[in-house]
Amino acid sequence: MTQPQMLVAATVLGAPDPRALGAFYARLLGWTVVENEPNWVMVRPPSGGTGLSFQMESGYIAPIWPTAPGKQQMMMHLDIAVEDLDNAVAWAVDAGATLAESQPQDEVRVMLDPAGHPFCLFPGTV
Repeated sequence: MTQPQMLVAATVLGAPDPRALGAFYARLLGWTVVENEPNWVMVRPPSGGTGLSFQMESGYIAPIWPTAPGKQQMMMHLDIAVEDLDNAVAWAVDAGATLAESQPQDEVRVMLDPAGHPFCLFPGTV
């Protein structure tokens, strides 16, 4: 059997309000909202490439960070490389994120988006 051509087009996050979460990530990352429906929003980098999508989940329950037995677990998180960690944290907070109470690494900042999804900011090549 020949492997078919495949391309990851987006990561999809469940959200109670896809438009609000899409707007948050568009602002945070400097990306463009390319589809904006009540139940589905897509954002992409201006240069093209893989983006993020947000899907309505009416029964959405935010994950707990750090994880705890019997609580909603995160299914995934985003790692976002930044040039200046302190500036990126301030930008993320201004965009609507919160700094998680638990910070397990000195050079990484765990943030929570407005729907409670964790994402990490870390110094790296941008």
